[in-house]
Amino acid sequence: MAKKSKDLQYYEAVGRRKTSVARVRLYIAGKDKAASVKGKKYTAGQFIVNGKLATEVFPSPFETKKYSHPFELTNTQDRFIVSVVTKGGGKNGQLEAIIHGISRALLIAETESRPVLKQNGLLTRDPRARERRMVGTGGKSRKQKQSPKR
Repeated sequence: MAKKSKDLQYYEAVGRRKTSVARVRLYIAGKDKAASVKGKKYTAGQFIVNGKLATEVFPSPFETKKYSHPFELTNTQDRFIVSVVTKGGGKNGQLEAIIHGISRALLIAETESRPVLKQNGLLTRDPRARERRMVGTGGKSRKQKQSPKR
């Protein structure tokens, strides 16, 4: 179900990866293929990440292709305006969290797209994370003190 905020509908989901968290909102574009998000006018198909256009935050073509992959799979490239607020982690972790959040939001928007997204592994949260520091390991998680030879 779409949430309403001042007559503006959007689908919201949260994506996670490592220590990164991304809150994704898919705004439904109107008949003129435009909508205002937080006072600024955007057209359908645009990505806003932390208040900037996604091409400024993720400039490489590889990254652009990666975050638009869920839309290509579900054939919804120019249907939504995507607004993302992401925190924590590094650039790659944030990108993976954004992809996870977009996939979950698309699932709320269109339930029939679930098999396609699931088959491509976009709905599964990647559980890999940094292992915590262990006591007596000299500041690293797996480093151990050298044992005596004799």
